Amino acid sequence: MKKILYPNKSEWAEMLRRPVLNVETLFENVGAILKEVRMNGDKAVLEYEERFDKVKLESLAVTPEEIKEAELQVPIELKVAILLAQRNIYTFHKKQKFEGKKVETMEGVICWQKAVGIEKVGLYIPGGTAPLFSTVLMLAVPAKIAGCKEIVLCTPPNKEGKINPAILYAAQVAGVSKIFKAGGVQAIGAMAYGTESVPKVYKIFGPGNQYVMAAKQQVAMHDVAIDMPAGPSEVEVIADETANPAFVAADLLSQAEHGVDSQVVLITTSEKLLNEVEYEVQHQLSRLPRWEIAEKSLANSKLILVKDMDEAIELTNDYAPEHLIIETQNYMELAEKVVNAGSVFLGSYTPESAGDYASGTNHTLPTNGYAKAYSGVSLDSFIRKITFQEINREGIQNIGPAIEVMAAHEQLDAHKNAVTVRLNSIK
Repeated sequence: MKKILYPNKSEWAEMLRRPVLNVETLFENVGAILKEVRMNGDKAVLEYEERFDKVKLESLAVTPEEIKEAELQVPIELKVAILLAQRNIYTFHKKQKFEGKKVETMEGVICWQKAVGIEKVGLYIPGGTAPLFSTVLMLAVPAKIAGCKEIVLCTPPNKEGKINPAILYAAQVAGVSKIFKAGGVQAIGAMAYGTESVPKVYKIFGPGNQYVMAAKQQVAMHDVAIDMPAGPSEVEVIADETANPAFVAADLLSQAEHGVDSQVVLITTSEKLLNEVEYEVQHQLSRLPRWEIAEKSLANSKLILVKDMDEAIELTNDYAPEHLIIETQNYMELAEKVVNAGSVFLGSYTPESAGDYASGTNHTLPTNGYAKAYSGVSLDSFIRKITFQEINREGIQNIGPAIEVMAAHEQLDAHKNAVTVRLNSIK
C-alpha cells in the first residue's frame, strides 16, 4: 500500500485514480463478443463458455435435477445463514414499498402514480474466484417483492459444468424463475438480446469485472436498461486515533480479496494509526487463503494522512466510494456530512461484511465514483412508476385556459385545440 502524507488538493484526482484496463481495447473486445451473441445466440454463448470458462456445455439451462442435487450439497449451517440473510433483506426492502397517493393539484384535476414491477429482469451473478451467492439474495429478493414476473439468472459454471450449490440454493430460496450457465460478456449479451435458451429481459442487474461493466454499458445504449455501471469493488475507511488498527486492517483486506482490480483506501488524521494499520494489513494478509489476490489489489491502494476530519470528508465526497466505513469517535457527526457514497457503515462494530451478507441493506452499489450520480440497488430499481391523471368537467374549465395559452406560445396549435374543443362543448 502506498503511504501519502498531507496531500495537496491539486493531487487528489491523480492520487485516488481507480485501476483501469485499456478502455479502447476493452470496449472493442467486448463489442465483438456481444455482436457474436446477438447473431448466433446459444451457439456463440456455448463457444465463449468453452473459451473463457474452460467448460464444454451441452446446454445452458440449469435443470430441476441439478437444483435438487445442489440443495443436498449445501451444509445446514450455510442454509440457516442464507435464510437469516434472506429474511433481513426481505424486511428492509419490503419497507421501501411505494404507496401512491392521489393528489388534487387544483379543483377537478387529480394526479397519482402506480408502482409496477418490471416484468422481465436479468440477474448477473459473478462466479469466478468467489461464487457470490449473497448477490443472488440481494437482487432476487427485491425483484420478487416488486412483482417481477420473470427473474432470469446467469452465472458462470466451473470446469465440470456445475454451478456452485449455494448459488442454486439461494436462487431457489429467493424465487428465481430460470437459471443459466453463462458468465462474463456472453451472459450480458444473452440476457440483452435473447437466445434460443435465454429469454430477453428488460433490465439487467449485478456486479462484475470491467468486462462485465463495459458489456452492460454497451447494451444499455440500445437494447436494455441496466441498474448501474458497477465494476470492481472498493472500500474507504475514515479513522481517527480512537480506531482499532486491527479492525481497520481487516476491513481493508475484506475488499482487497475481491479481485486484483479492487481498491482500498484509508483516510486518517493519525499518523500513529496509519503506521499501525500498515503493519496489521501485512500481519493479517499472511494468514488469508486469498492473500495473492489481496496483495495485488493492495498495490492499487492508499494510506492517506490528512490534517483534520473536514479535509477527510471533503476528500471522501470527492472520491465517492462504493463502501465507506467511519471508525471515529464522532462517527454520527461525520455521517451527516457524507453526500457521495454507495453505502455507509458506522462505528467500530459495523464491518462492511455485514452489508455484504446479512444486515438487510443491498450490496449492489455504484463503483468508480458513480456514487456521485447513482444509488445502490433498492426496491425502486425493480419497479416503474406510471403516472395517471383524471380531469373532470370542472377541472378542464379551471386548467384549460392556461394550457391553451402555453400551447399557443409554443406554436403547437393542435395541443391547444385538444383543450379548446372540450371547453367549447361545455359552454
